[in-house]
Amino acid sequence: MAAPSLLAVCSTAFTVVFLVLGVLALVIQLVTLVLPARAPRTDPAVVAAIAAAVATQQPGAQVVHIREAP
Repeated sequence: MAAPSLLAVCSTAFTVVFLVLGVLALVIQLVTLVLPARAPRTDPAVVAAIAAAVATQQPGAQVVHIREAP
């Protein structure tokens, strides 16, 4: 029995890895469709900390809107 050629083994391994990665991509896509990301909730402690930091830097200032920078 002859040993398989190096080119055949490499191409088969490449194809299998490519197929497995494709299947994983589909699974991840399905999971993100079924379980969408939740909207971030603002923790009251974080709001208080931000308001305290703003009051320290700018006395008399009031925090009206908080958003996360990308």
